[in-house]
Amino acid sequence: MSHPYQSLPARAYWKTGVAEVNPLQISGLWQPKLKVSPGQPIITAGSCFAQHIGRALAARGFDWFDAEPAPAWLFDEAETFNYGIFSFRTGNIYTARALLQWLRMAYGEMEPPEEWWHRKGRVYDPLRPAIEPRGFESVEEARASRAATLVAIRRAVETARLFVFTLGLTESWANAETGLEYALCPGTLAGDFDPALHVFRNHRHAAILADMEAVLALLAARNPELEVLLTVSPVPLTATASGEHVLTATSRSKATLRAVAGELVEDHPQVDYFPSYEIITHPVFRGMFYAPNQRSVVPEGVEVVMRNFFADQEAAFGPPKFPKARKGQGARVRPAAGDVKCEEEMLNAFAR
Repeated sequence: MSHPYQSLPARAYWKTGVAEVNPLQISGLWQPKLKVSPGQPIITAGSCFAQHIGRALAARGFDWFDAEPAPAWLFDEAETFNYGIFSFRTGNIYTARALLQWLRMAYGEMEPPEEWWHRKGRVYDPLRPAIEPRGFESVEEARASRAATLVAIRRAVETARLFVFTLGLTESWANAETGLEYALCPGTLAGDFDPALHVFRNHRHAAILADMEAVLALLAARNPELEVLLTVSPVPLTATASGEHVLTATSRSKATLRAVAGELVEDHPQVDYFPSYEIITHPVFRGMFYAPNQRSVVPEGVEVVMRNFFADQEAAFGPPKFPKARKGQGARVRPAAGDVKCEEEMLNAFAR
């Protein structure tokens, strides 16, 4: 009697794909449908792990595109002021709703809010309160800075051929009157928390899927050639306002995001998913890629993730072919990588 399980590859069986293999030698976790090519402008945004992917691509000679480079006079402190972290200066974009907000503002489908937070005489943007370490001097300066980022988002979307976006969280805080979703809870890094005005959201699967569908539609309208590579952040929640234990809240959040990513890949030919989340978090890897705090991903973990990324790309499409640099054209250099700016922003904010 024949059946579909008789002729599957070794990776399809737990015994031969996992149990009998050294964890560091597990391969074929990704069967990519999108080819990542040298010379193809790549933009990155989202939660922290997109930073790792962007840096790894740039370090290997791929064309990571910085749509909002730091001013020359700030080069030595660029990362301190959140330049060169993602392809535009939004800071971490933790949720699908936040990404949709940024895109709609960039393309005039949503009026940029005139809500600003304050702390010790300085002004903070509620959409990216950590962008300036000491805040802005005035609302006018903050507004102009945000406007520059909106221009950069348009430039990035219309230039890129691949958008790597890392889904990070389901939990967020929003303005109950305007619906505006904040980057962080008011009162943590800046601003004043008002229980009558500020509401907690724990986005469900259907809402996140709808937001991402809207994101994809907007991107396709502005750049039909743009492809999207999704990942899920393997970094646990710093804290949860859901009432659950932070461990179970983390499981719910990541499972929801992973399910959304899977469905988007099934439904859209221009969308793919890379399993960096599984490589870092799966029990088969015995937690070896986390620091002692069980949150931060160690460099060795990032290296394993990216080794899988490039190995699976090569298995599917062959070795990458790097174009010869044109005369007078230098290689793009990304600012030297410091510590990854991740959900630690939230942890630092809570400690204030």
